[in-house]
Amino acid sequence: MPETSSTGTHRSTEFRSSGLLLAFFLLAGFAGVYFLSNAAEARRTPVPESYIDDDLSLEGRRLKGFVFGAEGLMADVYWMQSLQYLGDKFVNAPADQVINLDDLRPLNPRLLYPYLDNATELDPSFIAAYSYGATVLPAIDPEMAIKLTEKGIANNPTNFRLYQYLGYIYWKLHRYDEAASAYERGAAQPGAPSFMLAMAAFMKGKGGSRETARAMYRQMYETGDQQTQMNAQYRLDELNTEAQLDAINEKLASERETSGKCVQSLKSIVAALASVKLTDAPDFRVNSAGDLVDPKGTPYILDTERCRARSNNFRDAGKEK
Repeated sequence: MPETSSTGTHRSTEFRSSGLLLAFFLLAGFAGVYFLSNAAEARRTPVPESYIDDDLSLEGRRLKGFVFGAEGLMADVYWMQSLQYLGDKFVNAPADQVINLDDLRPLNPRLLYPYLDNATELDPSFIAAYSYGATVLPAIDPEMAIKLTEKGIANNPTNFRLYQYLGYIYWKLHRYDEAASAYERGAAQPGAPSFMLAMAAFMKGKGGSRETARAMYRQMYETGDQQTQMNAQYRLDELNTEAQLDAINEKLASERETSGKCVQSLKSIVAALASVKLTDAPDFRVNSAGDLVDPKGTPYILDTERCRARSNNFRDAGKEK
């Protein structure tokens, strides 16, 4: 018995020694990696801001077949990363930078397409990813927007909404014949609503009109997912602002022609605008202080030097053509 006890104690001591030695090497390894990483970071060659994003370390097409049926989950990861990525670009933009939703290139969101491409590579039926790309990518790289949407159509040929998004992209590019063709192709799909043919006709007859734009965004709002609806609502508010500003600035010009000077406050033309009926926008509204407000409820601003009104929410609306 004493011999057995001595052998057990010896083995226990050996085990503890081996464990301590292993822990030491692991800690030493982690410490080495930490210091080497810091040294590499300190000596990294500076790169232009346009290359500040890290390239994606894994491509969706290389993961297919190796994630044990979790392709849908991985697609969701890329999708969520795409939303966070663009959101971070907005948050980290300089405070004095004016962000134009029709041109996001100054934000340099060069990885948005790869994120969405990977998501749809892992899940070819990921309609939300295609629709997000179709509504956002035209402001970054229109050809990539077309490429992603055509990929969606190839993978989901009977989904009429993808043809709707493709038509939207071509419309944004003023390529009205191609937009009409996309809507006509979509109209031929099962369950496609009648507005697809109506939009094709709009493209052929009045592609560049405000009426077409309003019909476009209204249908996107009524049939799209939440992200698409948010974008469509913003655009509808912008169109309403443009229509209201056209009427306001026309009234300002008339008042200046009559009196020889610009009014000093928009409140002075509120009564005159009450009789103006806009055919393609909501009626004018005033807040509790009597100020004319835009569709978001923010007061319009009067530039007395130019004698024109403008909106802080929609800065391109009301600009002189």
